[in-house]
Amino acid sequence: MKLKKEIRINRAKRVRLKIRKKMIDRICVNRTSRNIYAQIISGDGKNVLVSASTLDKDIKKEIKDIKPMEAAKKVGLMLATRAKRIGFNKKLAFDRSGFKYHGRVKALAKAARKGGLLF
Repeated sequence: MKLKKEIRINRAKRVRLKIRKKMIDRICVNRTSRNIYAQIISGDGKNVLVSASTLDKDIKKEIKDIKPMEAAKKVGLMLATRAKRIGFNKKLAFDRSGFKYHGRVKALAKAARKGGLLF
């Protein structure tokens, strides 16, 4: 029987393979029990264009005493803001790293869309 982590990693590999074939920029989301990270990665997978996480100085001050869902929303908005600042306006693929589209991952995605990112 496979462990949950193995199932998640296999799911992530399947999604990333499909995204790489299309050579389109992607939002890659990773989460731990305490933090959430998001990056916009170029289509070839070699460059990180923009990143945001709960460990950034700008966000860390704001999220000191708030719930994880609210922190994920702040990270999504910060990612969208930073992407707009560098003039990024292409359509993206959403790579959730095998995590289910639920909870903090969903909150980050909705906040990024609200901030102006297209995916």
